[in-house]
Amino acid sequence: MEIYLDNSATTRCYPEVGDLVYKVMCRDYGNPSSMHRKGLEAEHYVKESKETLAKILKVNAKEIFFTSGGTESDNLALMGSARANRRAGNHLITSAIEHPAILNTMRHLEEEGFRITYLPVDGAGRIKLDALKEALCEDTILVSVMYVNNEVGSVQPIEEAAKIVKEYNPGILFHSDAVQGFGKYRIYPKRLGVDLLSVSGHKIHGPKGVGFLYINEKVKIVPIVYGGEQQKNIRSGTENVPGIAGIGLAAKMIYRDLDVKVALMRELKEQFLQGVAQIENTTIHGLTGAESAPHIISVGFAGIRSEVLLHALEERGIYVSSGSACSSNHPAVSGVLKGIGASREYLDATLRFSMSEFTTKEEIDETLEALYQCVPMLRRYTRR
Repeated sequence: MEIYLDNSATTRCYPEVGDLVYKVMCRDYGNPSSMHRKGLEAEHYVKESKETLAKILKVNAKEIFFTSGGTESDNLALMGSARANRRAGNHLITSAIEHPAILNTMRHLEEEGFRITYLPVDGAGRIKLDALKEALCEDTILVSVMYVNNEVGSVQPIEEAAKIVKEYNPGILFHSDAVQGFGKYRIYPKRLGVDLLSVSGHKIHGPKGVGFLYINEKVKIVPIVYGGEQQKNIRSGTENVPGIAGIGLAAKMIYRDLDVKVALMRELKEQFLQGVAQIENTTIHGLTGAESAPHIISVGFAGIRSEVLLHALEERGIYVSSGSACSSNHPAVSGVLKGIGASREYLDATLRFSMSEFTTKEEIDETLEALYQCVPMLRRYTRR
């Protein structure tokens, strides 16, 4: 039996999405910039996907720009807007526990001469709004705060943070990396005060290699990729039509009966939390209620290296993560766990379990049973 609980790393494609991607790759394979019929067919897929995503976000279709994924969307949002608005100031603000796609881009911008403030978070992984207020200054041009933390599942107070920023200076741009939030929450950027929003396809049962960036039409931004001037010259390059068609269909499907899917994941999460609480010397990182994402659970198992327990579960057909999959090939102590003040004994002893609408109660039971067997055994082995 295969149990996949690493859905924050990537998700299984909806079969309908896989079929559509194949159809576009092998039958409707025209270049959307071509003027003949096959080009027009391809262009239709791009237009339809834009309209679908715009309807979900309640924005204009012309404000949707396709990218290669969440990382590129984050890069374009930060570098494109920071460089375009540099005359207004050189100060950027983000949180200390952002995804590497944000943190490493911010570090690059520091090398370009921008000044960065990294906001501290509380023990639950939520930004401190007072610190945000104190950090704002006349040189601030951009604030970036993720919607849901990818490691511990904390949901950030985006609306409150954006309100603080806009009340201080309506001209300051607000970006949110919503890669882990899109498909779990109904997100309306214009209501929230969000100017730029990043999303990735493979986190919502869509294809890898495609994402999009919502850019409010009033935002001043410059491209970071140059070429044939596709997508209003904001993101050049021949559009990934199969991926674009796929992300549009995946978004439509994941938001169908969303409340039912989220309620199921919350039930499974509570089932897991109650079960894992029976294991001694464990801790849950982040919050567990409504202020926590429905699909992410971060558990520390004192006395066991996370990599060891991960592979012990893998041998039983259970797939989980020891942190952000985007940097898992370069093991290091999690900056998120350090940021929330996790005890030293859990810094290298934490696993992330992340569910999807396909996860079942039986799979949670099987995983808990495996933990009941593996954790005591590995702890005895470690003590020796």
